[in-house]
Amino acid sequence: MRIGVPKEIKANEYRIALVPAGAEALVQHGHEVLVEAGAGEGSGFPDELYREAGARILESADEVWAQAEMILKVKEPIQEEWPRIRKDHLLFTYFHFAASEPLTRAVLDSGAVALAYETVQLDNGELPLLTPMSEVAGRLSVLEGAKYLERFYGGRGTLLGGVPGVLPAKVIILGGGVVGTNAAKMAAGFGADVTILDISLPRLRYLSDVMPANVKLMFSSRYNIRELLPEADLLIGGVLVPGKKAPSLVAREDLKLMKPGSVIVDVAVDQGGCIETIYPTTHEDPIYVVDDVIHYAVANMPGAVARTSTLALTNATLPYAIDLANRGWKQACLRDPALREGVNVVDGKVTYEGVAEAFGLEYHPVAPFLAEG
Repeated sequence: MRIGVPKEIKANEYRIALVPAGAEALVQHGHEVLVEAGAGEGSGFPDELYREAGARILESADEVWAQAEMILKVKEPIQEEWPRIRKDHLLFTYFHFAASEPLTRAVLDSGAVALAYETVQLDNGELPLLTPMSEVAGRLSVLEGAKYLERFYGGRGTLLGGVPGVLPAKVIILGGGVVGTNAAKMAAGFGADVTILDISLPRLRYLSDVMPANVKLMFSSRYNIRELLPEADLLIGGVLVPGKKAPSLVAREDLKLMKPGSVIVDVAVDQGGCIETIYPTTHEDPIYVVDDVIHYAVANMPGAVARTSTLALTNATLPYAIDLANRGWKQACLRDPALREGVNVVDGKVTYEGVAEAFGLEYHPVAPFLAEG
């Protein structure tokens, strides 16, 4: 199979979907790897390393898209890339379709097969291709929140961990999943006063056993969230419903309960966000203010630490990419139920229920497509 790796062109996105070691592994399996010139430089992987791994370097994105059968990316195709998508393409990347109807319709119109990292799901509910980036984003959310609490950026001028004689900042985390857990570890490590809210009692019981004493657990409800907002210096949104738009947990009217100069970091923004007033921002222009509350909503947070993120992501995605290339997407998905959950769009039809629900589109189970041929 010819596997194309174009350069990511979303604003301030420096990751790449395949490291040289991954290219070498695919070549050893008998596949041809096509990498756009300069695609790995933002993560510290120059073209020469890909050449040494057996990949072929192409000068333009148009060449990569035109020659490849499977496209490996990190972020969803942006509007500039939509005309390059063909019916015979297999796209393997993050899509987060439920947050963007234009993207969904563009991929439907192309007729391509879209296999989304974020909905590949194991029997135990784990999302193995989302987990590494959720770990990175969860940890980054605390670093970014701490920065924007500084007075220079308009924050309250509060140090997360305080100092002897001065109380630490209060960090409220919505969601006790991978993002929330990693955010809590970081915030607790700084010495902050941390509270995690979640709707799963088993998850809260687990977190109560593994978290340090400065992390408290609370059942997530509208009432409890509103009770905590006046205390929050930093509010982190880390709620995920696989393949669906994130639920809105903090309404516009709730912002008046928060202290002026407090900070919201919504890691769920690429799934629509769990704060009503959130909308995506970029690393170049990461924050905006609503009702005296700073909002940080960069949709590709892990891109800020591109090398770490690329290595973590490709550790998880490479085995699936090799399986797709070796077997073809139909046989690979028949063999692996987790991978089958990643199929969101086939031949102009939505095959993931959460995406269909988001836009009132007809849902088509993927099984009949796998049975064809």
